[in-house]
Amino acid sequence: MNIEAQITSGVMAAVKELYGQEVPASMVQLQKTKSTFEGNLTVVVFPFLKISKKKPEDTAQEIGDYLVANCDAVAQFNVVKGFLNLVVSPAAWLQLLADIDGNADFGMKKATDESPLVMIEYSSPNTNKPLHLGHVRNNLLGWSLAKIMEANGNQVVKTNIVNDRGIHICKSMLAWQKWGNGETPETSGKKGDHLIGDYYVAFDKHYREEVKELVAQGMDEEKAKQEAPLIKEAHEMLVKWEQGDPEVRALWEKMNSWVYAGFDETYKALGVSFDKIYYESQTYLVGKKKVEEGLEKGLFFRKDDNSVWADLTDAGLDQKLLLRSDGTSVYMTQDIGTAQMRFQDYPIDKMIYVVGNEQNYHFQVLSLLLDRLGFKWGKDLVHFSYGMVELPNGKMKSREGTVVDADDLVATMVSDARQMSEDKVNKIEGISDEEKDQIARIVGMGALKYFILKVDARKNMLFNPEESIDFNGNTGPFIQYTHARIRSILRKAGDASTLLNSSTPTLLNEKEIALIQKMNEFPAVVEQAGKDYSPSGIANYCYELTKEFNQFYHDYSILGAESEESKAVRLVIARNVAKTIKNGMALLGIEVPERM
Repeated sequence: MNIEAQITSGVMAAVKELYGQEVPASMVQLQKTKSTFEGNLTVVVFPFLKISKKKPEDTAQEIGDYLVANCDAVAQFNVVKGFLNLVVSPAAWLQLLADIDGNADFGMKKATDESPLVMIEYSSPNTNKPLHLGHVRNNLLGWSLAKIMEANGNQVVKTNIVNDRGIHICKSMLAWQKWGNGETPETSGKKGDHLIGDYYVAFDKHYREEVKELVAQGMDEEKAKQEAPLIKEAHEMLVKWEQGDPEVRALWEKMNSWVYAGFDETYKALGVSFDKIYYESQTYLVGKKKVEEGLEKGLFFRKDDNSVWADLTDAGLDQKLLLRSDGTSVYMTQDIGTAQMRFQDYPIDKMIYVVGNEQNYHFQVLSLLLDRLGFKWGKDLVHFSYGMVELPNGKMKSREGTVVDADDLVATMVSDARQMSEDKVNKIEGISDEEKDQIARIVGMGALKYFILKVDARKNMLFNPEESIDFNGNTGPFIQYTHARIRSILRKAGDASTLLNSSTPTLLNEKEIALIQKMNEFPAVVEQAGKDYSPSGIANYCYELTKEFNQFYHDYSILGAESEESKAVRLVIARNVAKTIKNGMALLGIEVPERM
């Protein structure tokens, strides 16, 4: 039983013994003692005053006396008004440390076959361009959220919906047909997603020129945008695609395969993956069918122009288009189809969509529609809504000059990490070039991921590559470096399999206790991050624990401790701080090196 549980049951027993009344555990309010007072944990006694019929100070004094006499975890206490500050006994701290040490997965819950199944959708790329900085935030949040939900004992399925159909895809295809001269990723030396992205840009350039020319001839700009020959051709290609034209479909499949190979490389570099990928080209027809079923059941209505709508005014929203007058689907239709396919594939208990905050209204509507269509998780679907991510102006702008390319960002981060850590890494004895490359990759990606994930996801953020690769302050490399430093100490210690003997208590100093107490918070932090869908909660905990360890390491020697007992305790504390950092950072998708 952990310290909090021992004290909680001790307080419950005290109230029954002293005042003759049983109280529930929820009535025992336990918090960390304020740094201005002596003690480790504080019991708030105000809830018991009606039962004790005594002053707060007297009630606290009586409960404190009882705990010292009857609860092994409590060594002494002091009373400040209605607050009972408890000093935890060294034996209890050592026992807690031994419990943490004995559990490799401390703070994590394991899923069983009966655990709820949570599906998380993230990434959602278009097959007409490479992934960009916005996708990086999306992918990192989605992956971290999946790890956090797993650590809370859920079964998790990670999914991606690829937007692989529509006019924007036809634009790239048409441009390649016109100006590509049979170019492939192999002949161009470009990643497939970049190659296709270049043709999307080329289409846009030629299309704008056509519009400009028509306007110069006296046509209204809006009309020119519709009448430009290129856009008409792209629409014709889309119609052929929808009709299953073999030539158009073959080109579509070939170009998409290039893009997927490119995406896979980027996903691998980011350290993310999926259990199941859905494609809009497969889900939109299912969605149309589901909407038509809803129409038959009277859930939706048809307007005079043949378009199909959902009336959501009774829920305080507006009317929502589901099928256009020509029978073609909209995004909402596709999302309904995707939900239908997923529900057939998996017994989903909770569905989390990781999508930017510009889609907040879309998901309000989707939740209502799915609920009305009979999906049991529809009403409770979670839209994990996140803000925009930007770079300081003028830094690392991509080839189009507007968006930051994910591959460029990753390459720059790894290269910057190599330069920043060169002095440190070169001092490591017998290090190979391969290991140097590995450390640069781990540190560069750790810097990128941590900088993005430490920010509350709902907020817009500025990503500063230079600030992120700093070995001091609230950064990934600072935490990674501390982990490597601890692993180095443990290697020097040789036999780090030290066993603690809590029956012969060692006196612990304030900083040792603070570290044990901080590690003990990890399970609650993981649980809270799961409830709040908050990777930033994990990131900030890792930073606080790292900072706490560095203060301890600054003040006390581990290997040169004043006694063997003290050295043993400090090695076990260090070992478990490293373990907790590693487990915490893994929930963010961040690796920690053994040396750097």
